[in-house]
Amino acid sequence: MTQAWNPELETRLDAVERALQTRRVEYRGRVHVGVDLGTAYTVVLVLDEHGQPLVGAYRFAQVVRDGLVVDFIGAIDLLKELKRDVETRLGFEITHAATGYPPGVPRAEVRATANVLRAAGLECTNEIDEPSAANAVLRIRDGAVVDVGGGTTGVAILREEQVVYTADEPTGGTQFSLVIAGALNISFEQAEKLKTDAAQQQRLFPLIEPVMEKVGTIVARQIARQQVNALYLVGGASMFPGMGVVIERVTGVKTIAPPKPLFITPLGIAMNDQS
Repeated sequence: MTQAWNPELETRLDAVERALQTRRVEYRGRVHVGVDLGTAYTVVLVLDEHGQPLVGAYRFAQVVRDGLVVDFIGAIDLLKELKRDVETRLGFEITHAATGYPPGVPRAEVRATANVLRAAGLECTNEIDEPSAANAVLRIRDGAVVDVGGGTTGVAILREEQVVYTADEPTGGTQFSLVIAGALNISFEQAEKLKTDAAQQQRLFPLIEPVMEKVGTIVARQIARQQVNALYLVGGASMFPGMGVVIERVTGVKTIAPPKPLFITPLGIAMNDQS
C-alpha cells in the first residue's frame, strides 16, 4: 500500500488534534463550526476566521445508524453537551454550524440532521455530503474518497475535484466491534474499547480482516465501471492498522491512508460553515 500525503495536510490534522485537547483559547473573532453526527462518534470542531482549528470535542455515541438519526433526543442532548464543552473553552457562545451527511441518504434524513442542530441551539448554515467535506481538506483532483465510518462505507468518485458519483453501503467499524465481541465473548462496549487499544490490534486483526475484505468488495463494486487510479481513506474505521493494505489487495487500486482520518470529514464540514 502506498502511504502518501503532503506535510501541510499532516500539519492541519495535527492542529485539529491539539484543538480537541485545548482547554482555553483567547479569541474573539469570527468562527466556523462543523458538526459531524457519525454512527460511532459525534464531533464538534471550531475554526477561526482563517480556518485554523481553535477547539473541538467528540464523544462515542450510537445516536445515528447507517446515516439515519435513530435517537433524536439522545442526539440533541449529546450535541448540547459538546456545545457547552467548546463554549466553556472558547469563552463565548457558538450560534451556528454546518453539518454533514452520508451520500445517498433520503432528503428527509438530511433535514433530520439539520433539525438536531437547531434543537441544540445552532443555526444550520450548510448541509454538505461527507465525501465533498472530506475533499475540501484532501483536495483530490481525480480519484475516490472512501469514508469508512461506524456503520457504513461511503464512496465518492472525483473528476477534476468535482464529485461525479457517490454510493453508501452498510459495513464499517461497528461490524468490527460486533465480530470482536462475538469471537471473544465480550460486550459490544468492551469490544469498542479493545478495538482502539494499539497493543491489542495485531491480535485482533485476523478476526476483523474478513470485514475489511467486505469493505474492499463494496469499494471494488462501486468503482467497477469507473476509471479510478487511487483511493483515499477517511473515517474512524480507517485508523485500524492494515485497513489500507486489505482494501488495496481486494480492489487492486493504490490506496492512500492520510493521517488521523477520523478528523478529516469534521474539518471539511467546519470549513463549509457559511455563516
